[in-house]
Amino acid sequence: MRVLVHDYSGHPFQAQLSRELARRGHAVTHSICAAYVSGKGNLAAEPGESLVFEPIGTGVVLQKMRFRHRLFQELRFGVQLARQVRRTKPEVAMVANVPIPTLTVFAMAMLVLRVPWVLWHQDVQSVAIRSFAGNQLSWAFRFVAAGVEIGEKWCSRRAAAVVVIAASFEAVHQEWGTADKVTVIPNWAPLDEIVPVERKNDWAVEHGLEDTPTLLYSGTLGLKHNPALLVGLARRVLDAGQEVRLVVVNEGPAEELLRAEAARLDVPLTLLPFQPYERLPEVLGTGDILLVLLEHDAGAFSVPSKTLSYLCAGRPVLGLMPAENLAAQLVDKVGGCVLPPLETALAEAAAWATSLLGDRERRDELALAARSFAEEEFALHRSGDTFERILADVV
Repeated sequence: MRVLVHDYSGHPFQAQLSRELARRGHAVTHSICAAYVSGKGNLAAEPGESLVFEPIGTGVVLQKMRFRHRLFQELRFGVQLARQVRRTKPEVAMVANVPIPTLTVFAMAMLVLRVPWVLWHQDVQSVAIRSFAGNQLSWAFRFVAAGVEIGEKWCSRRAAAVVVIAASFEAVHQEWGTADKVTVIPNWAPLDEIVPVERKNDWAVEHGLEDTPTLLYSGTLGLKHNPALLVGLARRVLDAGQEVRLVVVNEGPAEELLRAEAARLDVPLTLLPFQPYERLPEVLGTGDILLVLLEHDAGAFSVPSKTLSYLCAGRPVLGLMPAENLAAQLVDKVGGCVLPPLETALAEAAAWATSLLGDRERRDELALAARSFAEEEFALHRSGDTFERILADVV
């Protein structure tokens, strides 16, 4: 098959799936949006690989917080993605993490070009935006959220098949009338790319973190997160008499808030931009405890992929997130700590972290449990078989 896989975010495991499909003999073009700033996967063809990487949005800076300008950019990305389909002539396309304006333009173009496509539904965007708008933004933004829901529903109906990452999505698709074409395939992380490393590694030494107990967060911080909880957690660990440094690897609007909150609470903070993907094992290996954030309203319809990377890295995980979230259930299975994303939960979270930072043997036990679980659950051949069958059926 000739396949176009577009993952707007450029995450590691989508690229790994494209590699697996190419290894099975399919002609695969893997596309991302270069303008979207996030931690990226391995997005360059290795020697001997037939896989083609072809980004859209190159040379453009996405205006995340300027909403009108961002809408125009996302519509333009939809046009670029449609042109990419026309140029590469795939028999089937699959898209993931695509903003609804981009997805709507793409879906319209697929009707014209008569190319079947699969929606890899990573997040119910209308639910996340509507809940966030209801708590923090104006009626005008809530009106926009309603438009996003209409667009997301329409696009789901246009897709030839829908892959969702958790069973919780099925109720939404039942409501939209698209449940008959839904397949649940949980996300994973690349076991052979994100591996456990020594705590005292080159990256830790370069940043002066080799001998400092660390709470580490690596990934995006957006509408579905409350970054101030990270700083509040670190402050309570310090108040318990445990030395600790908060390390956050992120780029975006949360940076300013983190700096201001760390200064206000006198919390030692190392704030770094997204690191090269090949150094991700060292980055995660530098964390004595790895942190996950997710707000309540997005809990059932968002599975933070960073959690899966954390498990591959073999480190204890502390999640401030809804217990019903699939990632929370994984953290709980490996002995990590899951608590609500609330200020009132920070005392209990800090007590768990303080105890763990003082117990090397227990940290090693949790690290081994995390990696062992990942090795059992993230075998790519099972997911690869299912994706290949779905794409073939659509063609």
